[in-house]
Amino acid sequence: MKINKAYFKNSDVLFLARDLIGKYFFTLIGGQITGGIITETEAYKGVTDKASHAYGGRRTKRTETMYAEGGVLYVYLCYGMHCLTNFVTNEAETPDAILIRAVYPTHGEELILKRTNKSSITHNILQGPGKVSKGLGITLAENGKSLATERIWLEDRELVIAAEHIIASPRIGVDYAGEDALLPYRFFINHKLLEQQYL
Repeated sequence: MKINKAYFKNSDVLFLARDLIGKYFFTLIGGQITGGIITETEAYKGVTDKASHAYGGRRTKRTETMYAEGGVLYVYLCYGMHCLTNFVTNEAETPDAILIRAVYPTHGEELILKRTNKSSITHNILQGPGKVSKGLGITLAENGKSLATERIWLEDRELVIAAEHIIASPRIGVDYAGEDALLPYRFFINHKLLEQQYL
C-alpha cells in the first residue's frame, strides 16, 4: 500500500523516524524502478535541535524546503559531492526532517550497481546517506518534490520489525551539536539480521 503525504504530517518526528524502519522507498527515474527497505534513519527536531539545519529558526535558500508541509524531499549537497535525502515532516513552518541513512535494495539491483559503480549487490551497498541517493538516482533536482508521486513514493508492505531489533543510538557526524549530538535520534536494524529474520 502506498503511503500518502498525510503520514508525514505527524508531529512526532522521532516516532516517524523509527516507524520508517521496514517501509519501502522507491524511485522511478529514467523509466526504471529502484528501491528497497529503509533500514536506518536519523531524526532532526527543527528549531530546537542543535544538529538541525533549521536550529534557532535559521532560514536560507537551502533550508527553506524544511519549512514546507510534511511529505516532501529535502535534498542537499554534503561536502560538495554527496546528495543526502531527507523526508520533511510535521506541519508547514515546523522544520522537522528525517535523514535516510540506509536502504536494503530489493528492486532494480542492476541499475543500482550501475549507478554506484559496483560489480555485485552486497547487504551494505546502500548503507550511508550518500549511497542511498546515488543508488536510487536522487539528485538536487528532487529537492522539494512530493513523496507521493509516480516518480518517488513509499510503501507499507506490512513488514513489521520487532521493537527489540530496532536500535536507537546517537546520530553520526554531528559533534558540532554539543549535548544534542548525544541524543538517541538514530534508528537502525542490522542488515544481516533483516535477512535472517524477515526476508
